Amino acid sequence: MSSAGIVEPGIPLKEYAERRNRVLRALKGAVGVVMSGDGAPPLRGEWMPNMDFAYLTGIFTEPGAMVLFDGGNPDPKKRIVLILKPVNPEIDVWDGYRDLISEKLRKDTGFETVLRTLHLPRMMTEAAKRSRKLALLHPLAAYNQPVSADYEMMQKVSARIPGCSIEDHSDLLTEMRMVKSAAELKQIRAAIKATAAGIDRVCRVIRPGIGERELQNELVAGFQSEGSMRNAFDPIVGSGHRGTVLHYKANNQMTADGDLMVLDSGAEINRYASDITRTLPVNGKFSKEQKKLYEVVLKAQTAAIKAVKPGATMAQVDAAARKVISDAGYGDYYPHSIGHHMGLETHDPGPNSVKLKPGMVVTIEPGIYIEKDSIGIRIEDDILVTETGSKNLSSMIPKTVSEIEAAIAKK
Repeated sequence: MSSAGIVEPGIPLKEYAERRNRVLRALKGAVGVVMSGDGAPPLRGEWMPNMDFAYLTGIFTEPGAMVLFDGGNPDPKKRIVLILKPVNPEIDVWDGYRDLISEKLRKDTGFETVLRTLHLPRMMTEAAKRSRKLALLHPLAAYNQPVSADYEMMQKVSARIPGCSIEDHSDLLTEMRMVKSAAELKQIRAAIKATAAGIDRVCRVIRPGIGERELQNELVAGFQSEGSMRNAFDPIVGSGHRGTVLHYKANNQMTADGDLMVLDSGAEINRYASDITRTLPVNGKFSKEQKKLYEVVLKAQTAAIKAVKPGATMAQVDAAARKVISDAGYGDYYPHSIGHHMGLETHDPGPNSVKLKPGMVVTIEPGIYIEKDSIGIRIEDDILVTETGSKNLSSMIPKTVSEIEAAIAKK
């Protein structure tokens, strides 16, 4: 791709550089590599890089690229290097034109040194001989999965250099990504605003007999009206019995009078995600039984959001919601956990056991799903952990029974 658009907008180049420098300092002289991943663009959709690479560079269009960390390099300009595949005009005519290495490319990417992958074997050998320490930065693989790409490389390098060890730094980038910067939060807020516009459009047109796909189209049109170029994930637009399917994706049936509809969706702005769920009565009014169940889920979500604060874990937050649902007699109808971290990915990395810190963004999404009654209810908001507790970033989207009924009545 031309260097004029090689880095996604939204996050300043200076912030990407600060992230890379933080990794370099944490490695304490060990040599590490973060890879974008390889492969040609798919026929449907777009090629996506490893998100740790994207987090460090803002580059989403360079298969086979990597960032090399070599803190012991005597040349300060070569301690953090962007490595790109060679330009191939016969390939680029199919997949997109790419710039030659130049001062402009270095300026546009924010790297002082940009080299081609042809240099990698020599650079890795020299760095490993000097450091004798190699650092794994990609997540470790389960025993029944292939080893991570950097581990595979490190094993080959260490086998050829006596006394060269491999260290585990695989949690470093996860820890960094969990706490969002002000620039990241700005993108997340914009994505939530776009999602709110989509949900508002759905509320204005929903009625018995309208198709789920038509509602999806209205939803996405709302996203686009606020500048979203892609969905954070495939929307769930499940009415009636389909609303009891947690990851329903067909969105191809007609709604019916008396149905509830689970609308789980998120817009994306500058590669940052949102993830919001609202449950809507297709005819504009909750029945008595639907309202009763809905209030249980809302009470569970309120308890969970209250439990979000520095030092708490997502497991503890889940327990707060689960107690409400279990005490109401519906524990067997709440099969999933309370939520997940969110950022560059809808499901950003972050274990449930980690203690929450200010700047983290998590989803809170309890639900009740009763298949025999064709009732599915889920309520989800995006929550920022603050110094003193939490802030609901999606609180502007109607959520109470009265708010939802009023939003639908506006049409």
